[in-house]
Amino acid sequence: MKWQRNAPLPFRGYHCRVAAQEKIYDSPSSWVRTHIQNYVETEGHKGHAWNGVYTLLLTTRGRKTGKLRRTALIYGQDGERYVVVASKGGHPFHPAWYLNLKENPEVQIQVAADKFTARAHTAAGAERERLWALMAEIWPDYIKYQGKTEREIPVVVLEKITK
Repeated sequence: MKWQRNAPLPFRGYHCRVAAQEKIYDSPSSWVRTHIQNYVETEGHKGHAWNGVYTLLLTTRGRKTGKLRRTALIYGQDGERYVVVASKGGHPFHPAWYLNLKENPEVQIQVAADKFTARAHTAAGAERERLWALMAEIWPDYIKYQGKTEREIPVVVLEKITK
């Protein structure tokens, strides 16, 4: 099945129900929005590989609006799990997508042409340290971003939900 921009997503669960033709709102950042559009239109042929790293598309349910929100993120892998970092470039506040998945941890993921539902959790303790090192190796700027903010930048684990 080919995903189309603004196509409905098969969320499951009370907090993640989706109307038949519910619109997906892409990142307000114009360059990220363009990246997402290219990714979706080509099933990841354009956009999965980006600046020497790989990206995925994460769709969350807005905690305030209830709208579906989509962004593109650099990812790493820990076995079958995907790992992303809520850095927001070292901004003092968490990115909206992170706050959304904290409220509604069931999310939609697209990795290249593969689309699936996942459950998100924030890594803590030894798991966070190990995954932070993995992600800092993939994108060393994460270390600079951590130096710019007092908040601990969250590392998020995305685990595919199997039926």
